[in-house]
Amino acid sequence: MPKMQVELQLSSEDLLKVVEQLNQADLKQFISQVIALQAQRNAPSLQQQESDLLLKINQSIPLNIQKSYNNLIDKRDAENLTDDEYRELLYLTGIIEKQQAQRIEYLIELAKLRCISLNTLMENLGIQTQVYV
Repeated sequence: MPKMQVELQLSSEDLLKVVEQLNQADLKQFISQVIALQAQRNAPSLQQQESDLLLKINQSIPLNIQKSYNNLIDKRDAENLTDDEYRELLYLTGIIEKQQAQRIEYLIELAKLRCISLNTLMENLGIQTQVYV
């Protein structure tokens, strides 16, 4: 790369004028270095975003809700559910479904950050889709 002497303080316009003097090969190398610098500066922010999303994705349903839900499912399957229990089951199902929908939104956001598909992300994280019958 040719060496050029420049002032210590440059405006972005002045810097662009210096860059305009580069030949094609040097310009390409310079652009790569600028992109690498930008990625390096953004990396801590992206890493923190990914960490935050992974924490949210891995947040489980509160144990008391999960236990109540499982007990009500067992009673339903045994056809031994009262009307009040049925209403509670519907309520708990709504809570669980909202949390699962939020989890999918977090997964989509993480997939976008990583520039990969949702399916690829789920495969990478070992998340399997559940089949309901």
